[in-house]
Amino acid sequence: MPKKYSEEYKRKIIQDYQNGVPLQEVSQVNSVAVSTIYRWLKDYEKETPAPHYQVLLRKKEHLEHVLEAIRLSGLIDEVPLCRRLDILETLHTQHKEYNVHELCEALNVARGTFYNHIFRRVDRSKYEEEHAQLMLQVQQIFDDSQQRFGAEKIRIILAENDIHVGKKRIRGIMQELGLESIRENAKKDYKKREEYQRKNLLAQNFTASRQNEIWVSDITYFKVKDYSIYLCIIIDLFSRKIVGYRVSRKCSVQLVSATFKGAFQNRGSPSNLTFHSDRGGQYISGAFCTLLRKCEVKQSFSKSGCPHDNAVAEAFFSTFKREEAYRHEYSSEAEFRKSVEAYVNFYNHVRPHQTLAYKTPARFEELYGKEETQDL
Repeated sequence: MPKKYSEEYKRKIIQDYQNGVPLQEVSQVNSVAVSTIYRWLKDYEKETPAPHYQVLLRKKEHLEHVLEAIRLSGLIDEVPLCRRLDILETLHTQHKEYNVHELCEALNVARGTFYNHIFRRVDRSKYEEEHAQLMLQVQQIFDDSQQRFGAEKIRIILAENDIHVGKKRIRGIMQELGLESIRENAKKDYKKREEYQRKNLLAQNFTASRQNEIWVSDITYFKVKDYSIYLCIIIDLFSRKIVGYRVSRKCSVQLVSATFKGAFQNRGSPSNLTFHSDRGGQYISGAFCTLLRKCEVKQSFSKSGCPHDNAVAEAFFSTFKREEAYRHEYSSEAEFRKSVEAYVNFYNHVRPHQTLAYKTPARFEELYGKEETQDL
């Protein structure tokens, strides 16, 4: 026996179709055959005064032509996807009268892509907020213990306060903050610190009188899919040129050492060089400090918790992310590596630098080389 539908239900389905919802979607959502909806439309047209219906048809046809003209122009597709996603998020938040289907179709963005964008942003913001709070708690417990507690003891105290975090993550935070607990070999470490005291030789004076006089270095990370990729860079303060960089899945001593070795060799093993960095675990490690001593390189460190002491490296990372990384949706580590390589080349050879009187780092070094030759 055929299923009976109320007149109110039929008019609702017809209204959805007339409001622009595709016929196939109306059929699937309401479990009504397409042929049945066509029949209702014909019945409805008979009941509706012809002039009014014709006006609606002309208006619908006009709007379809306008939308098609916009699509054919290709202007929407010229806007980067990340920018369209930000616009969609704003419209979705501030204009509730438009549903997600309409907004995504207007800006030619798949609904799944938009939802992933929203969820990733929420998750990322929540994680960053929780991570910042956890860093403060680790620092507080470490200070309260007068720098005695290591990662395991800090983990136990956090657990007693219903904050359950793994030892590995706490150890990473301690390295990030430059925190070192007292150990059984404290006397040996004390003698090392006395011999190679971690002084800040720059004191935020980021100027140099010649090439290869002062190098600054730092590490940042960027999320690609569900994993982090780390980027280590070395900058010559004289020309602001990136003299060394390396990308790795691991934020390790090997990453920093390999970056320095490559730069040191490419720059001709310079003498009287000062190497400045923060107090991250990779830079204060015995292996890396030994490497610099073998190369007769003086080592300089920022104060703990003072990013301004390494402002030049921090500024480069900020510029790289704004001008390059945030503009892309990386699908693999290889794609990220190519992006870094292209940007470093752009930064060194194309991008004018305000500190260099709007010359590029490569051009600045070239002119410096000519002046030296003339002086000889």
